[in-house]
Amino acid sequence: MEKRNRRKPKQGSIAGLVARLKASPVAFHAVLITLTVVAILVVSSIMMNIITRHGTHRTVPDFTGIRIADAERLADKERLDIIINDSLFVPAYEGGIVLDQLPKGGVEVKAGRKIYVTINSVRQKMVQVPYVAGRSLRQAKNMLEVAGLGIERLVYEEDIATNYVLAELVDGRELTPDMKVEIEMGEGVVLKVGVEPEKNGVIVPKAIGQGLEAAKSRLWEQGLNIGKIEMDEGINLMNQKDARVYRQSLAHNSSAQLGDEVSLWLTLDESKVESSSAASDKRAQELEEERLEAEAALRDSLEQAETADRAGGILRALFGGSEEEPTEVTETEEDEFF
Repeated sequence: MEKRNRRKPKQGSIAGLVARLKASPVAFHAVLITLTVVAILVVSSIMMNIITRHGTHRTVPDFTGIRIADAERLADKERLDIIINDSLFVPAYEGGIVLDQLPKGGVEVKAGRKIYVTINSVRQKMVQVPYVAGRSLRQAKNMLEVAGLGIERLVYEEDIATNYVLAELVDGRELTPDMKVEIEMGEGVVLKVGVEPEKNGVIVPKAIGQGLEAAKSRLWEQGLNIGKIEMDEGINLMNQKDARVYRQSLAHNSSAQLGDEVSLWLTLDESKVESSSAASDKRAQELEEERLEAEAALRDSLEQAETADRAGGILRALFGGSEEEPTEVTETEEDEFF
């Protein structure tokens, strides 16, 4: 028989490399595991590109100002999903008009992206007014806010219980526990609140830096009314929620009377808010120091008066307890003789 020539794998060939790896089981399995991991990563990358529709970007249309039905048809063409996230009632627009959207028009997104829109309601939502008479002002305020309502005005009347609601009025009519009254969401009610004459002082809280609703809530809770509200140019119903108070008519930490009004000024300029807030804090510190000095002076005055009163009591005890001024001694006829 002819001997078959067996060729050894060349040193640089793949077969030679495999042969050498097989000769070392540890190295062979290490390479096998590495190749398996690389293959998994490559397959995963391909699948992710397919799932996420890599390269299928869309430009979001501007839906604002058009009806929601038209917006949904336009979104379908662009393979986008419209989601109604909120609704407002703006009388200047027709019902069902898109007022705002997120993301905004012109933004690049992937196909299938959800576009959240705010539409205009046909009419403002009506809510039932909770009965809050007989509760503390804080409890009444919280109940009204939970119902989507506010306080039109606080009217203080002399009573033995300060900051307890005596009566609740809607359109001038006093509510009773069994009455079912509905008003538009966002409207306010009038609260008659009790106050002891000697307990009608209040320290004004800080409204600067707060949104309008938060600022109102903070002032109502302290027994203060809302005065005029001024908005910087550019603020409207759509972006009003982003505006912040940068000025208040009664300074933070100043003294006021229950029922006093505090007017508010709002802006979208964050730098204006920050500078005003810093100035307000500085002034509040000065007012606090002035208040402490006045309280210290009053305590000193009271202590001096008490000391004088005690001294007067001692003198009265020494001179027979008479509170009358000592009478002038007149000369008798005998004194005149001598």
